Amino acid sequence: MPPKASKSVAIKHDEPHGYEFAGPPGAFAISFGLPLAVYLATFLCNDISGCPVPSALSPSTLTIEQLKKDAGWPADGIWGLASWDVSAKVLGYYLLSMILQRVLPGIEAVGTELVSGGRLKYKFNTWSSTMFTLAICAAGTVIQGADFPVWTFIYDNYVQIVTANIIIAYSLATFVYVRSFSVKPGNKELRELAAGGHSGNMLYDWFIGRELNPRITLPLLGEFDIKEFCELRPGLMGWMILDFTFLAHQYKTYGFVTDSMLLTTAFQTLYVLDSYWMESAILTTMDITTDGFGFMLAFGDLVWVPFTYSLQARYLSVYPLTLGIYGTTGVLGVLGLGYYIFRSSNNEKNRFRTDPKDPRVAHLKFLETKSGSKLLISGWWGTARHINYFGDWIQAWAYCLPTGIAGYLVQHSSVAPATGQSLADKSFMYSGPYLHTEVLQGSARGYGMIFTYFYVVYFGILLIHRELRDEEKCLRKYGDDWKRYTKIVKYRIIPGIY
Repeated sequence: MPPKASKSVAIKHDEPHGYEFAGPPGAFAISFGLPLAVYLATFLCNDISGCPVPSALSPSTLTIEQLKKDAGWPADGIWGLASWDVSAKVLGYYLLSMILQRVLPGIEAVGTELVSGGRLKYKFNTWSSTMFTLAICAAGTVIQGADFPVWTFIYDNYVQIVTANIIIAYSLATFVYVRSFSVKPGNKELRELAAGGHSGNMLYDWFIGRELNPRITLPLLGEFDIKEFCELRPGLMGWMILDFTFLAHQYKTYGFVTDSMLLTTAFQTLYVLDSYWMESAILTTMDITTDGFGFMLAFGDLVWVPFTYSLQARYLSVYPLTLGIYGTTGVLGVLGLGYYIFRSSNNEKNRFRTDPKDPRVAHLKFLETKSGSKLLISGWWGTARHINYFGDWIQAWAYCLPTGIAGYLVQHSSVAPATGQSLADKSFMYSGPYLHTEVLQGSARGYGMIFTYFYVVYFGILLIHRELRDEEKCLRKYGDDWKRYTKIVKYRIIPGIY
């Protein structure tokens, strides 16, 4: 039987939570709008005609046929967005991730106590799985260079890979929604519904996630926690692999790799590897403890993260901008500041949760709540209630800044432009199907920032929304204690401002 504190939380947990994301209309808009947004970013910023495509720069003369040509729309129409061969290989990538999770050694951990009682067990080995996968890619690259089939296959079939992952996200969301109706009272299987996931509206519950921690047992592979697997493995690893693909393409096209590409790839790889190194910390995140697993998380993990977070590297693979020593130093300074705030604040919180007597956190002041929880009111967490989000957002700038004042046009001709002119216009030439291809900024300069700086705008909105959800959850959980806490720690994310 759960302890009294858990019962108290359970009562509040079952109270009506109301809709999030504007309810069913918002769920519909996000579920069908975001996949469209991913396709738009794919087609309107490309290596065929420009970023953005020339047609988008001249809306008064825009025609559908010209837009299709500029965007590289498949000759066979919508059917060209998918491929059985590519889809099979994407599924093979997922299967490899599952096999590595099962066969490689890892550490065992238990999650937080479920509202209905009990704790789920988890196996963590993303670090060893990642090192194994990257070792294969590194060996192939050493032998075959930028022509390593993994890199060329991903680049040449990018659109079809996007489609395969979108289909997987829709299918997975539907599967876990239907299966959630087999959750039985009593929690003998440690299964329960998410607090906000059983509103009774089918579309909304499918989107937000009806079951909290759906699991499945597969032949030979055993039991998998679907949410934990998707949160850490295919998408985050895919983000890194896409970055490496674009780095390889830049080298294959131009014969060199720019400092901007190295910085972007290194920063984003560091972010992913850091999450793998601190893998067990995921067990206390809202995604695991509170949110159900539905389309929102499935699409976010498997499509949104890898294919929108890698837009900067994709851009730089076509327009190889060089930052120089001062630009590189400035970007490194931004990243260092953001990472320091993000990692040191999270470490402080995790150390206090696991061992309050740890000398590194024993001096911190805290507010003890009626539920027995302790809320830090000094150190990092005394400056802002979600100070880690501030560090995370600063890091986001470091991912976008290497693209500079973004935007380029791609011009094809059978005659090479004058070398002097290309250097003066900071354009880049390479040989291709049209004999000579020149990439220059021209009238597209600045407009490409819609794509390459989208991440920092979106991520800021995401963090504010997540912070509002955190606040609502904590108010339900701690009641008047949370109100006392907010009077002590007044700022939400940015000390002295917000």
